[in-house]
Order: sequence, then C-alpha cells, then structure tokens
Amino acid sequence: MTLASQTTLAVPGASISGEGYLPGVCNIGPDEIARRRRAGHVGLGSAIVLLGGLVVVGAPPPLRLLVALPAAVAASGYLQARLRFCAGFGSRGIYNFGELGQSLPVEDTDARRRDRVRATQIGLASGAIGVAVGLVAVGLPR
Repeated sequence: MTLASQTTLAVPGASISGEGYLPGVCNIGPDEIARRRRAGHVGLGSAIVLLGGLVVVGAPPPLRLLVALPAAVAASGYLQARLRFCAGFGSRGIYNFGELGQSLPVEDTDARRRDRVRATQIGLASGAIGVAVGLVAVGLPR
C-alpha cells in the first residue's frame, strides 16, 4: 500500500489525484486558491506603494525595512496559492474544497500534525522572504 492510498483511506475527502484534501500537501480548492492569490496581489501592491512613498519622501533607509511586512503578506498569499495549502487552515485543523467559508474539520491526528508542519513552513518562508525584501529596500540608493 502506497503512502497516497494510506492517506486516502485514513482521511475523509482525500484523493490520490490531488483533487481533494491531502494532509500537509493540499487543503484548499479553487475558490480558496483564488482568495490567496488575491491576497498576494494586495500584499505586492502595498509593498510597492509603501516603498515608493518612502523613497519619494526621502525616508531614512532603515525605515524602508517596513516594506518587509506587506512583502511577507504577498509571499504568504502567493506561496499558499501555489502550494494549494492554507497555512491558517492547517494550523486550525480544517480544509475547504467547496464554497468560501464552508470548511470541514480534519479528524485524523497525524493529518492535523502534518498540516501544522506545512503551515509553519509557509509562515517561516513568508517571513524570510519579507525580511529579504525589506533588507533589499534598505540597501537601495536614496
């Protein structure tokens, strides 16, 4: 028995084809993915506007580190959309492949653990990307 088939048997809603919930791999469907992508767009736009504003007003370079916050939001949204995995859902033990707001609980303890691990990975990666963008913003010439 393969890992995928074990997962399918152990977790309601799981699917080998990737069309449904897979612990630590996929916990959102098309509507939720689109929502995460929009969050990425908003974060990116906010980072660009903030950096532009800070440069235009001549803010001191260390203040440009503030760009890390919207950059991390952008990274989080884009990573979650690309990975088809919501970090917030993973940390709360839920998933959704239906309409927005129609989440279901993850019943399996091991599946919830794998989801929390993936949620933590996404959070750390988003934070690291945000800090990297912030440091680049600090290093830009005035």
